[in-house]
Amino acid sequence: MASVMLKNVRVPANSASLEEARSRTFDFFKMVCRSIPKIMDIYNLDDVVTVSQLRSIIASEFRKNSHVTNTKVIDMLLFKGMEEFRNVVEHSKQRHHIIGQYVLAREHLVQDAGAKDQGMSEFLKNFYSSNYF
Repeated sequence: MASVMLKNVRVPANSASLEEARSRTFDFFKMVCRSIPKIMDIYNLDDVVTVSQLRSIIASEFRKNSHVTNTKVIDMLLFKGMEEFRNVVEHSKQRHHIIGQYVLAREHLVQDAGAKDQGMSEFLKNFYSSNYF
């Protein structure tokens, strides 16, 4: 199963132009988004996050670097993304790594200010907001 998802993951050559780098980035993003359901099955993430939530988390990771215009930097970021994707697909990470890195890190482990926080001490609120990630 992992080999099927990885067949298109190759280290890119240097991009000749910004358009080529953008095209490679969009192709990689599409490939990652198509593999999300399989990744969720591999790591049994259905009880923690939905496919659409995970897709938006990944999209936000891509958007973090949307301001980059240097093709060498884009190629390097694309290489790092491909390595991360390879590690996830080849099961080099465990479930708690995926949850901690992609799910909880985005929520900052701070609970909503609704009913969940009632009865929680200030110490615990500060602990949860400062000691993780």
